[in-house]
Amino acid sequence: MTIPAITPGKTRLGWIGTGVMGTSMCGHLIAAGYPMTVTTRTKRRAEPLRAKGAAWAETPKAVAEKSDVVFAIVGFPQDVREVMLGDAGALAGSKSGAVLVDMTTSQPALAVEIYEAAKAKGVHSVDAPVSGGDIGAREARLSIMIGGEKSVVDALQPLFEVMGKTIVHQGPAGAGQHTKMVNQTVIASAMIGVCEALLYGYKAGLDLKTVMQSVAPGAAGSWSLSNLGPRIIDNNFDPGFYVEHFIKDMGIALEEARRMGLALPGLALAQQLYISLAAQGHARDGTHALQLALANMAGVDWKSR
Repeated sequence: MTIPAITPGKTRLGWIGTGVMGTSMCGHLIAAGYPMTVTTRTKRRAEPLRAKGAAWAETPKAVAEKSDVVFAIVGFPQDVREVMLGDAGALAGSKSGAVLVDMTTSQPALAVEIYEAAKAKGVHSVDAPVSGGDIGAREARLSIMIGGEKSVVDALQPLFEVMGKTIVHQGPAGAGQHTKMVNQTVIASAMIGVCEALLYGYKAGLDLKTVMQSVAPGAAGSWSLSNLGPRIIDNNFDPGFYVEHFIKDMGIALEEARRMGLALPGLALAQQLYISLAAQGHARDGTHALQLALANMAGVDWKSR
């Protein structure tokens, strides 16, 4: 089934989930001229988007009833299942020819399940998790990893381009989620390196901001070092991405690895360190708060240094 051309002012969009990243992403689409209907668990969190012209709906089903394309970015796989496949979920309110786009980092198998359930109703579905954190969302330069039918992904390109800079179709349903697991596996070990390096620099008596000037542009440079390193140094652990969500992501990746008979000891270690961090009360801090757990292990009061 051919999807009508995506057109600002005409194509009706829906958005489910207005968290750290979703609010910015949805806001870009509104600014681009698309009529928008939103819902989230806590209505007040949608107020910034309503102030920009978004309409409110009480349920994901009600959002879908008013939309041609529905986006969701929520927390956990169980949330995805509820907002997509539940009795009051988006699929229940979708008409034939509509499109569901899940941008949550979730289970590849669930992405396939949603795709099959949608297809049975004449509805299109793609999984399109993102990377780039709160900064990438605010600046509309996310990396978007997409699984689904190529014709559907191609039709949605104008919408993805409003939110991201790197937009790649990875393959059939579930491929976007698998690609995000690759992304999270890279980040998990890299974050350990960033935090341990800054801890070493501090114990060596170095000026960490000066150290960053030398290290960040060189072979050791990375997105995490350049974007989260300064936050760590400034004791700013506000979330660009929640610790509890990262633990969830690593769990999905490890589950998939076990299913494939693949050992990922570095990822397993990273998850244990993050579980320790959450147990210390930092589940709702940003992933770079790993610094606090590693500093604690070393007997360093990082925030009072």
